[in-house]
Amino acid sequence: MEFRRIAPVKILAALVTVLFITACGGNQDYSPKPRGFYRIVFPEKAYQPYTEGCPFTFDYPQYAHFEPDRSAKAKPCWMNLQYPQFNATLHLTYEPVSSKKEFNELIEDAHKLSFKHTVKATSIDEGVISFPERNVYGIYYTIEGNAASSAQFYLTDSTRRHYLRGALYFNSEPRLDSIKPVLTFLKKDVDVLIKTLRWK
Repeated sequence: MEFRRIAPVKILAALVTVLFITACGGNQDYSPKPRGFYRIVFPEKAYQPYTEGCPFTFDYPQYAHFEPDRSAKAKPCWMNLQYPQFNATLHLTYEPVSSKKEFNELIEDAHKLSFKHTVKATSIDEGVISFPERNVYGIYYTIEGNAASSAQFYLTDSTRRHYLRGALYFNSEPRLDSIKPVLTFLKKDVDVLIKTLRWK
């Protein structure tokens, strides 16, 4: 019996061909998969009244809960509406107003605190809030872009005795493309709060 020697180049070529066919998996057609996001399950919208010992009432969602503001400078009726499933907080601060000077300073502070996000924001829009039948007036700040806060507002009355400020924050690095659905969902709750607020 006679054996013929096969050239190493032919062996190498045969191996490469087998590996290529195996790696390609036949005639399957592969394409890159689009970028995916976690599926977010939103609770059903349902509200309850806030009627604690503060000089105002409003409706807030049943899937959120209040915690007192524990910061060093916190005052009575400073509170945080927590959304644990969305890692978000609506910070609420109330100030009784005793003078026109104090009122003007609070309004100026609200403006400055909203516009401090200019560095990361692509735009900041101001919307007028006016409910004369409930004596509720204010400004709503819509902050677009990757800013730390996407919605802020303040509410007051015509006699300038009450002042309530709200600021919605996510407790994570702001990335608008990933939080947009949640932000849209939570902004509806902020709208309900504003539309149902009444002074005591």
